[in-house]
Amino acid sequence: MKRQGTLVRWEKDRGFGFIRCPEISADVFVHLRDFTDRGTAPQVGMRVNFEEIHVGGKGPRAMSVQAAGAARQPQSQPQRRSAPPRRQPDRLVRSSASSSSPLPMVLLLVAYGALLGYGVWTARLPPIVLGVLALLSLLTFFIYGFDKNAAETGRWRTAESTLHLLSLLGGWPGAWVAQRLFRHKVRKASFMAGYWATVLAHMAAVGAWVGKLLPAGLLAF
Repeated sequence: MKRQGTLVRWEKDRGFGFIRCPEISADVFVHLRDFTDRGTAPQVGMRVNFEEIHVGGKGPRAMSVQAAGAARQPQSQPQRRSAPPRRQPDRLVRSSASSSSPLPMVLLLVAYGALLGYGVWTARLPPIVLGVLALLSLLTFFIYGFDKNAAETGRWRTAESTLHLLSLLGGWPGAWVAQRLFRHKVRKASFMAGYWATVLAHMAAVGAWVGKLLPAGLLAF
């Protein structure tokens, strides 16, 4: 039988309580699982609608309990569809993809290797220079890795001027690999501008040396 009453007692830790209804002589037992809306938090003083039942002579019990007035509210509100994410203009997407493409650097490395090879072949560069440059790139790679770890752990950082100096001396290939692998410094436009300036300066110095545009007594890189 449909009834309406007030929740006069609620044992939160044990999950049950009692409803007082003026039409019923005894308080009506109610359990948490008897509430139809599981999102409702039972509170003393709450007005509720319920169905009265009797089980095994234990007194009245409430079933299908819901807060008074909940039945008059719509059961569900139509969900508004979220607008689909806007697609970036194709031009912007292509420009972003091209800026992160490794192809320009691969071509630059090939040209750099050819320049160094030509310098060794013409005796403008001693073969040991190739080993020194390789060690510089490896050293620069590890210093970038240490600096990335220091940035994440709050430890002492390597100065940007030191990173640029290593690139200028010939460690720029290792710096480029570390930037992509560790995702370090690539989002800082001012740093990347300085990095590319060191790359171009180093390449220009090596090209001038190999091309005999510098005095033989200087080692420009």
